[in-house]
Amino acid sequence: MTESHIVKSFDRDLEAVQAQIMKMGGLVEEAILKASQSLEERDEELAERVRNGDHAIDELETLINENTARLIALRAPAASDLRVILSVMKIAGNLERIGDYAKNMAKRTGVLVQMSPINGSHAALRRMAREVQLMLKDALDAYIQRDAELAMDVIHRDEDVDQMYNALFREFLTFMMEDPRNITACMHLHFIAKNTERMGDHVTSIAEQVIYLVKGEIPDMSRPKGDQTSVDPKLGKV
Repeated sequence: MTESHIVKSFDRDLEAVQAQIMKMGGLVEEAILKASQSLEERDEELAERVRNGDHAIDELETLINENTARLIALRAPAASDLRVILSVMKIAGNLERIGDYAKNMAKRTGVLVQMSPINGSHAALRRMAREVQLMLKDALDAYIQRDAELAMDVIHRDEDVDQMYNALFREFLTFMMEDPRNITACMHLHFIAKNTERMGDHVTSIAEQVIYLVKGEIPDMSRPKGDQTSVDPKLGKV
């Protein structure tokens, strides 16, 4: 009876931590969408709300790490349960980084609204951010459903995000060469595009954790990154 009680108590604690992960994921999805919306609509107020909202994401990561550490210390989980706990910690870390990138996008929005807009770039960045947000939603759904196939689909879709980034990079270079007055704005926009591409990489890491959780191993995804903009033919990737 006591052993059964302990097992049920552990299951409740584990479910609570996983619920916190889903709450954190929802906040990060919202941050991505609102940050890109504030950029396209040049809405400083909305950008400020995104920046302030990052505190809640950071606090949830801290709470999740504390709870998972306590679970490991007090419950001595079996191998399968330990795998769930470790995946939760890694997913929380990836979500926190994505939240930071969304906050950075919102910070740059405050600078960009003071400059002349670069034709079409804000809408393109919002489409890219939307794709990352949809990938994140599917990665979290795959986690809840333990759906390795959906997780693998998310991983493959990161190539689309890389291609969007490469196209934007070339576009920003063209704008800067055509008119040097565009350089400052294009540099900020490039950093936003790069940060969004990095969000996609972190979503991919979450999807890989799902596959690890289901199959017990990280998938072998030894494909070259689609981002080739920072490759120097003499020095390699910088």
